[in-house]
Amino acid sequence: MPVPTKTPRGAYWGVMTKRAAQKRHLPTSPFAAPVAPAPKHFAVGDQVTHDMYGLGRVIGVEDGIAVLVDFGSAQMRILSPYAKMTKL
Repeated sequence: MPVPTKTPRGAYWGVMTKRAAQKRHLPTSPFAAPVAPAPKHFAVGDQVTHDMYGLGRVIGVEDGIAVLVDFGSAQMRILSPYAKMTKL
């Protein structure tokens, strides 16, 4: 586990090494089991919008890993699961 490092302002910060585990659904729960969202698929030529970079066009696809998008001012490699990107 990484040791927290002291910043110049006196606050401590560390590197996160693990993702939070999802809670399992109990069979006796009165609530419905959570449903995983369907994975997003993009093809070359798709027009997309990104929450940070704006409008763009897909110019390359690495199946299930990443897509290369031309936003006009920059080309960015967006990694899966594409949470901030939607197809138009």
